[in-house]
Amino acid sequence: MDKVPNIVTPPPGPKSRALLEKRNDLIPPGVYLVQPITIAESKGAVMKDVDGNVYIDFTSGIGVTSLGHCVDEVVETISGQAAKLIHSCIHVVNYEPYLDLAQKLTEVTPGSFKKRVILLNSGSEAVENAVKIVRQHTGRPGIISFENSFHGRSYMALTLTGKWDPYKVGFGPFVPGVHFTPFAYCYRCPFHLEYPGCSLHCVHHIEKSVLKTQIPPDQVGAIISEPIQGEGGFIAPPDDYFKEIKKICDAHDIKLIIDEIQTGFARTGKMWAIEHYGVEPDLMTMAKAIASGLPLSAVVARDELMKDVYPGSLGGTYGGNPIACATALKVLELIEREKVVEQAAALGKKLQKRLDEFYDRYEVIGDVRGKGPMLAMELVKDRKTKEPNPEAASKVMKDCLGAGLLTLKAGLYGNCIRLHPPLTIEDELLEKGLAIMEEAFKKA
Repeated sequence: MDKVPNIVTPPPGPKSRALLEKRNDLIPPGVYLVQPITIAESKGAVMKDVDGNVYIDFTSGIGVTSLGHCVDEVVETISGQAAKLIHSCIHVVNYEPYLDLAQKLTEVTPGSFKKRVILLNSGSEAVENAVKIVRQHTGRPGIISFENSFHGRSYMALTLTGKWDPYKVGFGPFVPGVHFTPFAYCYRCPFHLEYPGCSLHCVHHIEKSVLKTQIPPDQVGAIISEPIQGEGGFIAPPDDYFKEIKKICDAHDIKLIIDEIQTGFARTGKMWAIEHYGVEPDLMTMAKAIASGLPLSAVVARDELMKDVYPGSLGGTYGGNPIACATALKVLELIEREKVVEQAAALGKKLQKRLDEFYDRYEVIGDVRGKGPMLAMELVKDRKTKEPNPEAASKVMKDCLGAGLLTLKAGLYGNCIRLHPPLTIEDELLEKGLAIMEEAFKKA
């Protein structure tokens, strides 16, 4: 892959088109596809499709390959563990990679209190099990979630997700006991107020309204929130937001679940996004970047919440697979050794500067937001009316693809371009990718 990017045939090329026809014949449309190409190989921040086109990757598999694709030490770890133990099931026999990873996660997550860990396969499973742990421990069935949130596609995770289309269409009824409240989407405040003059009205709405009109506080087991809404469009609330949320939790003995599935493992310039807000959650869910592409997730929670969980009520056949655990340990080693958190913070400053310049130049960009390198641009038809412009977002993505850059959309209205490059991306590739993106904005 000497020349990057390198478009030898306009994507999708003939081989990709043939494979897309096969996909359309075999795979249901519910398994959506963002980019109409078929990838054959990848390395670092570069991907190559079956037609020989070479792309810069600003997606990282939706924030999964945060250290880059096919990192040599990760590949070696996978091969080495596969030669020793592929599977045995943690319910059948004990094995060290599960225990070593659990211990490491208790050390790197916020809070000096004792913690316990359960390992699972996916972000949705982590969310499901966090709720199960809370309900069993507290005896309180109610869970408060946020509008415009995303927590997964299994039924409890889907129920907690605060966006209807496309995730919930035709899937009702949903799991009982879930209640919604507005998030701090300050660019489009649901209360038509402005921060800081609003005095965080969206937080106080929970105390003044939700806990009085929807469910009494002694029936609420937990509040669950992403520290930065991911699929919702990289919406980062004000810095004092979660401290106020935590005050409500503490006042009513409500547990706080922080969903770090998309934000964790240095994605925001800190190891965990909640560290930007100075709050220690009672439970954390994590997945995506944990094992560089292998299926793995975790719930890390206070010891008192997990120590008496009824035997046999948690777990699963594949959860905490030995290969995935060994890989996650290598990922954590690389994050520490290569100072990836610091790299990510520096990357965030570069990206923020460039996106702010884009904002100054292109009226189609209504808002730039996020934390660290987890940044997004919300596109609008008019900055005053803030009318969403999903068509422009789609056009930017298409033009980027044609020039050799892979991008992602997000947002309640599908009008946000989000940046998810590998945190280890080389400066040259970063600059090339941003130059391609700017050319696309010129034509948006």
